[in-house]
Amino acid sequence: MSKRDYYEVLGVDKGASQDEIKKSFRKLARQYHPDVNKAANAEEQFKEVKEAYDVLSDDQKRAQYDQFGHVDPNMGMGGGAGGADFGGFGDIFDMFFGGGGGGGRRNPNAPQRGNDLQYSMTIEFKEAIFGKEMDITIPRTETCDRCHGSGAKPGTKPETCGVCRGTGQQEVIQNTAFGRIVNRRVCSQCNGQGVLIKERCGDCHGAGKVKKQRKIHVKIPAGVDEGAQLRVSGEGESGSKGGPAGDLYIVIRVKAHDYFERDGDDIYCEVPLTFAQAALGDEIEIPTLTEKVKLKIPSGTQTGTFFRLKGKGVPRLRGIGQGDQHVKVTVMTPTKLSDEQKELLRQFAGIDGEHTHESGGGSIFERMKKAFLGE
Repeated sequence: MSKRDYYEVLGVDKGASQDEIKKSFRKLARQYHPDVNKAANAEEQFKEVKEAYDVLSDDQKRAQYDQFGHVDPNMGMGGGAGGADFGGFGDIFDMFFGGGGGGGRRNPNAPQRGNDLQYSMTIEFKEAIFGKEMDITIPRTETCDRCHGSGAKPGTKPETCGVCRGTGQQEVIQNTAFGRIVNRRVCSQCNGQGVLIKERCGDCHGAGKVKKQRKIHVKIPAGVDEGAQLRVSGEGESGSKGGPAGDLYIVIRVKAHDYFERDGDDIYCEVPLTFAQAALGDEIEIPTLTEKVKLKIPSGTQTGTFFRLKGKGVPRLRGIGQGDQHVKVTVMTPTKLSDEQKELLRQFAGIDGEHTHESGGGSIFERMKKAFLGE
C-alpha cells in the first residue's frame, strides 16, 4: 500500500513552520494514542503520524523528502547513518500526559494516588444556614488488611514478570525504510502490572483492595448553599503501591422551606396584611431564622411593599456578618363581608369621593375604559 503524503498526514502545508508541524503533531498524537483512543485503527494512525513527524521535524530529512519523496534511497535502511529509533507509544504518552517527559517510561510499580469520590447530601434549610456536624457512611475501596495491598497470599509475595522484567511493557521492534521503530505495548503476561501473583490473597483475590462501608464525620459550615461542594481530604479511595488516598467531595442539596426563600446571603418571606392594617398602620410580629421580631407597618402601606430587617439573613460563608431579611407585604382583600361592613365601606368610599358600582359611578376599570376609548 502506498504511503500518504507526510504533509497530508499532519494536516499542514508544505511551507509550514516547525512550530506549526509540532503543534499539529501534538494534537494528532493525543487523538490517536492507543492508550487514549480505543478504535481498531488508532495504533496504525498513530504510527503514521509519528513517522511523518520524525521526517518533517528534521530539516535534513525534510529536505530529502521534499526532493525524493518516499523512495529516496539515501534515507537508509536499518540503523545506518540515515536510520532512526522512533521510540514508542509509551514515551510520547508520558510526555503528553504527565509521565515525566524526556522519553521516560511509566513505572507500573510507582505509587499511584487513589480515586476521588463524590457523595450527594441533602440537608434541611436551616441546617444549611447554621451548619451541622454529622456522620455519613460511604462505600469505598480500601487497602486489604490481610495482604497489605500486595494481592498475594500472606507468606508469599508477587514475582517480577519475566516477560517485561517488571516494566509492564513489551517492546516490538520493526525495521522500516526510515529506520527502526520501537513500539511499546502493555505486557500481555502481567497486564502492565510488572509483577505476577502466583498465590492470591483470599480476601481481596489478588486485587490488593477490598470494598468497605466507612463512617466519616463531616462538618457542614454555616452558610452553605445549594450545589456547594465540600472537600474532605484523604477520604476517597485508597492509593496503590503506597500512593496517597484520593479525596471525598460532598455535594450539598438543600430542601425548600415552607416560609423562607434564599438568595445568596439574603432571606425573603411574604406576610399578609388586612386592609385595616395597611390603611391605618400597625406593628406586627415577623418570624426570622432565629426569633420573632417586631415590624412597624406605616399607614397607607401598599401591597407588594418590601421591608428590610438588617442582619437577619444568612451568615456569610467567607466573610464577617450576615445578610438581611426582606419582608414583602400583601394586602388581603376580604371575601366575606357582613351587611354592616359593606355599609361602612360604602360610607368610607363616599367620604373619600369615590363612586362605587352601586352608586352608578361605575368601577375604576369602566372609568378607565371611558377615558381611553372616549365611550
